[in-house]
Amino acid sequence: MSNTPHELAAEFPEKRDQIHALKQSDAHFAKLADSYHEVNRAVHRAETNVEPVSEQAETKMRKQRAALKDEIWGILAKA
Repeated sequence: MSNTPHELAAEFPEKRDQIHALKQSDAHFAKLADSYHEVNRAVHRAETNVEPVSEQAETKMRKQRAALKDEIWGILAKA
């Protein structure tokens, strides 16, 4: 597992198998998960100053990550 905080498997450990299955069977879910992963990595790089960004940009990325996480949870909760 990655050392990057907020990975989906760490955020929803009880849903790990469901996340994996949906990534394989649901193209929309897979796209959301990929987008979440990309944004989460960008936030982590900004937070650790690997790729510094403005405070506004970091806040925007965090909000985007939260929105994706909410949408992902909505799918996981229904399935």
